[in-house]
Amino acid sequence: MLDSMVWIEKEKKLKVLNQRKLPTEIEYLEKNTVDDVFWTIKNMEVRGAPLIGVVAAYGIVIAAKYAKDANDFLKKVELGVEKLKKSRPTAVNLFWALDRMKKKAMEISKSGMSVSEMLDELEKEAKAIHEEDITSNRKIGENFIENGLVKDGDVILTHCNAGALATSKYGTATSPMYLAKEKGWNIKVFADETRPYLQGARLTTFELFQAGIDVTLICDNMAGWVMKNKMIDKIIVGADRIARNGDVANKIGTMSLAVLANRFGIPFYVAAPTSTIDMNCKDGSEIPIEERNPEEITKWFGIQIAPEGINVFNPAFDVTPNELITAIVTEKGVIKVPERDLDL
Repeated sequence: MLDSMVWIEKEKKLKVLNQRKLPTEIEYLEKNTVDDVFWTIKNMEVRGAPLIGVVAAYGIVIAAKYAKDANDFLKKVELGVEKLKKSRPTAVNLFWALDRMKKKAMEISKSGMSVSEMLDELEKEAKAIHEEDITSNRKIGENFIENGLVKDGDVILTHCNAGALATSKYGTATSPMYLAKEKGWNIKVFADETRPYLQGARLTTFELFQAGIDVTLICDNMAGWVMKNKMIDKIIVGADRIARNGDVANKIGTMSLAVLANRFGIPFYVAAPTSTIDMNCKDGSEIPIEERNPEEITKWFGIQIAPEGINVFNPAFDVTPNELITAIVTEKGVIKVPERDLDL
């Protein structure tokens, strides 16, 4: 497991692991302005709902470091929040973290502190979000194991990357895998490639392999076959936004896996912190779905693989209806198949 995906240095300089270069190259980038942070999220140099929230929180510290006085401090925070909210629309952790940072800035702007002191307080809040994410991720894994949802000998299928690279540490969907490894359990993971951005192939297999976890890569369209042939005990995925009724938005292809799991009688679990649950969102129909650049489909590492000018539809996420979900596992516990609004 890589030690850190993001951290802030002296003079409020942000360092992030460039996930676009993985798995062939490990590169850390320096971000000095809120525009830098916007583009690192927008262009998926960092990705994964929890990690996006953490990076956005640090982005507000970066925005505020250029303030001249208390009034300018709050103004720069507010402008930074509005800017970063436009980076990616689906992952609710982004908005949760930015609203929390804005609230903190409003509180300390009335304190009579110097700009330097306010900036330190804002950085403490961002670091608190970061540390809480680590604690939350581990607790998600513990809840899987303590409730018997993951056992020694299990074979687990996962989709996209809801691992340590998508969070601060441990991951959400991969947290029980890392904890099982700590316990010396013999588990096996199937990771599908996750077209078109290949987060499963490039990222999930990379981090699990590095951690010494038995992982096998398959193409997306092989999932049904491995399920039919009883090669999978359960499926665990992450989430970018969970509606109040338990509908789950996650990386495109998740819904297809849930349908197949339902057909073959395989438990389908969603792992996510409570910050991913949007209580203002009634159901999945209200979740905004990001549509990304067509070149993610028409080009393969810069090489054209589809006809020039072809029409492309490239939604980054889909919504799995709650009736296909066995349980949602958060840091607070296990929520069984939702038949009513989630009760937090």
